[in-house]
Amino acid sequence: MKIKFYCVIPARHGSTRLPGKPLLEIAGLPMIERVRRAAAASSAATVIVATDHEAIRAQVAATGGEVCLTAAEHASGTDRLAEVARQRGWADDVIVVNVQGDEPLLPAAVIDQVAANLAAHPECGVATLCEPITDGETFADPNAVKVVAAAGRALYFSRAPIPWARDRALRGESPLDPRYPPLRHIGLYAYRVAALRAFTGWPVAPLEAVECLEQLRFLANGVAIHVALAAAPVPGGVDTPADLARVRAWFEGGGR
Repeated sequence: MKIKFYCVIPARHGSTRLPGKPLLEIAGLPMIERVRRAAAASSAATVIVATDHEAIRAQVAATGGEVCLTAAEHASGTDRLAEVARQRGWADDVIVVNVQGDEPLLPAAVIDQVAANLAAHPECGVATLCEPITDGETFADPNAVKVVAAAGRALYFSRAPIPWARDRALRGESPLDPRYPPLRHIGLYAYRVAALRAFTGWPVAPLEAVECLEQLRFLANGVAIHVALAAAPVPGGVDTPADLARVRAWFEGGGR
């Protein structure tokens, strides 16, 4: 059964490491257009860029994309999505997929997957994806967010190495326990609009503030988050100049 969903791409102009990131050129096109095209390859009924910056709005409009100008003061992309839902008057049961504005290599298959997963689990307000962690360096990296899940539901997200294999660590063995291989959270979300609206009305949760992970606000307020292994490898986004060089080389090399 075909799932109807919308895709929204939050695009903020400000970036500490890469100022004006959405407008940086990648093989002849601005990054935001590369991301928009990646999202448009999915089954989304509509792909909308949500931005607080006139130059980004003008760029998206110039290439024929759909764009919403949103408030500058939003603390997160989730808040920006909620504003788009309000502007469009979407009903509570509408599914919206949040595609990060710095992921030009995101496979369309995982966008469709996360939307279908949420549609198939009406008891959940949010769905997201993960992938196995296979090396200790990633497991220890606080920039690689980990998720612990059971029966397809997120129990907790953390920047710390979880779950921690105590006995293996005491024996000096690898902390990667084969009984439960650690999982890296992939920051791709599908939301029901009702969950988005509720999110903006809740205060920042204590655990959210401690970990700097906004998805913990949903768990703190009893919203179930569906978690599944990604159906396709998800390359990293563009956070640093080195990331930008890697993605430019990929496109300039014809996708190699």
